[in-house]
Amino acid sequence: MTIGLTHYLVLATAVFLTGLSGVLVRRNSLIVLMSIELMLCAGNIVFAAFSRWLGDASGHVFVLMSFAVAAAEAAIGLAILVEIHRLRRSVNLDDLKTLTE
Repeated sequence: MTIGLTHYLVLATAVFLTGLSGVLVRRNSLIVLMSIELMLCAGNIVFAAFSRWLGDASGHVFVLMSFAVAAAEAAIGLAILVEIHRLRRSVNLDDLKTLTE
C-alpha cells in the first residue's frame, strides 16, 4: 500500500485539530503557544504534501520559510512569557487579562 495525498491530509487534519483543541481548552499560555505551533506544522504538512503531489519544489521552499517564521515567533513569544512571569508570577491566561486594564 502506498501513502497518498489523502493520508497526508488526514494526518494534517488530526494535527491541526489537536492544536486547535489545545488553544480552545487550555488556560496555560505556554501550552497555547505549543498548540499554535502544532497548527503551523499541520499547515506545513499540507504544503509539503501538495508540493510532492504536484512535483513542484515551491511548496518545500515555503515550508522552510514557514519554519524560520515559526522559530522567530516561538522565541519572541517565550521571551514575552518569561518577562510576564517575572512580573506577575503566573502564565495563566485568565490572570493575564488584567494587562489590558
